[in-house]
Amino acid sequence: MNETTRYILFMNMEMTRKRGEMYRSIRSWLDERGYLEVFTPSLSTHLIPEHSIANFSTRYLSEFRPSKELYLIPSPEVFMKQIIREYQHSIYQISTCFRNNEQIGDHHNPEFTMLEYYTVGADDEDSIAITEELLRETSLPGTGEHALPPFRRMSVAEACKRYAGVDLMKTQRVGELRQAALKLGLTLPPSPETWEETFHRIFLTFVEPNLPQDKPLVLTDYPSQIDTLAKKVPGNPFRRRWEMYISGVEIANCYDEELEGNTVRAFYEKEYAILCEQRGKDGTVIPDIDYSFAELFDGHFPQTSGVAMGLDRLLMVQTGATSLRDLILFRVSDMMKYYY
Repeated sequence: MNETTRYILFMNMEMTRKRGEMYRSIRSWLDERGYLEVFTPSLSTHLIPEHSIANFSTRYLSEFRPSKELYLIPSPEVFMKQIIREYQHSIYQISTCFRNNEQIGDHHNPEFTMLEYYTVGADDEDSIAITEELLRETSLPGTGEHALPPFRRMSVAEACKRYAGVDLMKTQRVGELRQAALKLGLTLPPSPETWEETFHRIFLTFVEPNLPQDKPLVLTDYPSQIDTLAKKVPGNPFRRRWEMYISGVEIANCYDEELEGNTVRAFYEKEYAILCEQRGKDGTVIPDIDYSFAELFDGHFPQTSGVAMGLDRLLMVQTGATSLRDLILFRVSDMMKYYY
């Protein structure tokens, strides 16, 4: 063990103690409220296709069976929803997840810890109250006021109007949003990009950096053009989805889960087609797809809201750390040497 590794281990062991304290508190809170903790694989033969997520793949080898490509999970959702369909019960899991092709830095690491909890009988509004209570009652001693409930609330449309001057109701077509981006001084590629891609340019440049940070912020009603397995809001172009920010850092993502099987299958088909197109450009890993996943939503999948929360980031903001580097033991960036 070199001196750099020794120093990092020494400095981060106190964070390791606090991480254990946080996990125990979260587990206890969820257990007491009747959630069942589940344990699902980190390796899978198939994943939910999402073009915004790059995956890690590996290969199972055997002298007795054909070799098989496997994938490190970016989220345990693919397994947890199967349990919900059969068990009809609220569940949670703390799991190690993996996402490829992301920067290694203050807020990102290819390996990270996720808390996912699905509440049966709840919707996205209920999940705001549940998450507020969870953070209030499980936060580490000494957590600053900026990281504690009550939450601020703001819609994505309101945030875009306030911080970028963009009216999402008037920019529903890609050409309209493109013109708004150009007026803001953004440089756009000559070839047309999707509405989602242009929106993210505006959001990441003008909106996200200016979100209020004095309290946790719940950003609600994401544009329906950003396709997810969250229900659409009847009568307007948004989805029943929210994200939570603390100190400007995205911590959690929530859906009122889609329950219609044909919609889930259409999502799979669309996302898989986009992944196939991306592979021709950058070698994107295309995971095997199990279309029978859509059969879970056969009219017997219960009303459910799911929250995915990054526990590394939550630990970071609750302890006042400025980087994930301050709390991860055996960091990938150190093992790879040439990353900093």
